[in-house]
Amino acid sequence: MTLIDRSSLHAEVVARLRTAIVDGELSPGSRINERELCERFGVSRTPLREALKVMASEGLVLLLPNRGARVATLTRADIEDTFTVMACLEALSGELACAHITEEQIAELRALHYEMLAHHARRDLQAYYRLNERIHHMILTASNNPVLIATHASLALRIRRARYVADMPRDWWDQAVREHEQILDALVRRDGPAIAVLLRQHLERKIDIMADSTGMASSGADAAKTSSAA
Repeated sequence: MTLIDRSSLHAEVVARLRTAIVDGELSPGSRINERELCERFGVSRTPLREALKVMASEGLVLLLPNRGARVATLTRADIEDTFTVMACLEALSGELACAHITEEQIAELRALHYEMLAHHARRDLQAYYRLNERIHHMILTASNNPVLIATHASLALRIRRARYVADMPRDWWDQAVREHEQILDALVRRDGPAIAVLLRQHLERKIDIMADSTGMASSGADAAKTSSAA
């Protein structure tokens, strides 16, 4: 494994640790083996522990006094609380995008949408998710509001693990595609109020499917039991 360039040590350790957590390489509730990660990244414990503090501030890691660190476990309440806020942010991003988006950006979104439809037709869920994420990110970018974009990104990190590993029943997936078509149509028409409603409902509908398919704990107490048993 390539060792980390010392000139960008902190940022690189944070990025690698975040990726390992978000992508599920470090599973929810598991203890974080500092020695193993130090060897893997080729760093001492000081930069790793600084990175763990950043992960804790993002809600991805739990720092336990005298017991090291664990990867945070998502509960249904965590998902519901986070998605409630994200739904509002995405609704706002859609309204702002309708006012600021260019014809070139709309053309790119349309191309991404058709590419996503192809993945849906092939039932390639992971490829579909990647295109889905790019489309939502493009709408956020088109809002031209850096504060909104940064706030959304920080929340998205907390739930990306669950959001992109969840299985999707056929009927729900088909409905999601129809909703994306409506979202694109509202954006083309620059109908801010309509796209706000569509984006909010689109995101809120994901809560149940994520909870059901990932088997997440229903409460913080349940999550704590799972972590203590790990």
